[in-house]
Amino acid sequence: MTLRLYNTLTRCKEPFAPQRPPKVGIYVCGVTVWDSTHLGHARAAIVFDTIVRYLRHRGFQVTYVKNYTDVDDKIIRRANQDGVPWTAVAEKYIAEYSRDMERLGTVKPDVEPRASAHIGDMIAMIETLMARGLAYETQGDVFYAVRTCADYGQLSGKKIEELAVGARVEANEAKRDPLDFALWKRAKPDEPSWPSPWGPGRPGWHIECSAMSTKYLGQPIDIHGGGRDLIFPHHENEIAQAEGASGTPFVRCWMHNGSLTIDSEKMSKSLGNYFRTSEALQQYDAEVIRYFLLSSHYRSPLDFSTMALTDMGRAVTRFYDATGRLGQATAGAFPAAPPKTLPDEARPLVRRLQTFHEELHEALDDDLNTPKVFGMMFELVRDLNRYLDTQHGRHGPIHHWIQMAWSTLRQQCHRILGLFGSDAADFRERMKAMALGKRGVDHATVEQLIAQRNTARRTKDFATADQIRDQLTAMGVSFKDRADGTTEWHVE
Repeated sequence: MTLRLYNTLTRCKEPFAPQRPPKVGIYVCGVTVWDSTHLGHARAAIVFDTIVRYLRHRGFQVTYVKNYTDVDDKIIRRANQDGVPWTAVAEKYIAEYSRDMERLGTVKPDVEPRASAHIGDMIAMIETLMARGLAYETQGDVFYAVRTCADYGQLSGKKIEELAVGARVEANEAKRDPLDFALWKRAKPDEPSWPSPWGPGRPGWHIECSAMSTKYLGQPIDIHGGGRDLIFPHHENEIAQAEGASGTPFVRCWMHNGSLTIDSEKMSKSLGNYFRTSEALQQYDAEVIRYFLLSSHYRSPLDFSTMALTDMGRAVTRFYDATGRLGQATAGAFPAAPPKTLPDEARPLVRRLQTFHEELHEALDDDLNTPKVFGMMFELVRDLNRYLDTQHGRHGPIHHWIQMAWSTLRQQCHRILGLFGSDAADFRERMKAMALGKRGVDHATVEQLIAQRNTARRTKDFATADQIRDQLTAMGVSFKDRADGTTEWHVE
């Protein structure tokens, strides 16, 4: 099946056709580093990380560029508020974002340009726009003249006539038309500035991405991505600038992920309804967060709640529990191909495992349909558990073949989705530690209580054993007693 991606510009799914196959250039708008990032930013990062992973899996040679906006009004305000240089604010939050993304298992971009390091490229693009009569200078500010762009609004579907209604010029602006936007802002007290042909100042936000993306990927860029909230005005303005300066198409395929919402409202710092990525990583396993952020189709909104993340944790745990069961069943099985005649109870599972590779590609080729992949995965988990329920140690060769196929499946999902690649026992221990941490309970304390209870049971001190059982239950710890004592326990 041909890979088809939804192009925001054409509003339909299209066969993916890079300019110079197998080479692919991808530019993704990164974060503005004035504060800690939230899970909405993490969703965008993981969506495009998955796209990059899948393209590479398909054999494309991807150059992945994701920028940092480190020159911006919000950064300057934060620096003045905290009494530190603006560079200190940027460095702090770049480092924090990088740590969060590493914990979430994202692939490091090939290039991570910072706006402050590309001022010369922006000035050059602005000069070209002015030379072509598409921009103008007034009192040290430079503006793009929106009405000179015949196709303005093509990405967002907005019309200039509609935008003009209610548009106004701020009192401190000298632009000719309310629709025009800043390419260069003249220097103000207590703000960073750079020399330019129009006097000292700094770039506007939109010109930063136009200049950086074309510097590293040329034109047209194969894929340009970001959150849906960037379609207008940021990406619309990028098109106007880049195409105005070059006279050639800017991007072949525009991809946008849906917003992360809380009670159907976009997660946003301005609304105060956001959950920091670093906080989420303290309360939930990174693999569970990643699974949650890919559980809905990337173009759809995804509603956040602690209940949703808890449910996702149970789902991922179910996968690893089945993986662990298979590992135990396979222990001691000798390597061999399955017999030509399969037992009836093994046939559904074997059939699904044999077709999984094709079904995985079919789902992801359809505009990265990760929810369909997860549905397939958990149908396999169900079939695996049903098979293991009937075996009781029989069919060693089939166990071994299934284990090999299951391992291949996990490798594919880990390589493409960044999921299901952990050791099953390690994952269980991580989930235990995370759950205990939320309850303020130490792992060693639980182990000590379990050991004391085992001793009490062996010595028939049932009153003490019951007392410790109640203490563990109050901690949220559940377990099953066996004749030889309690060795496995879980945290609810």
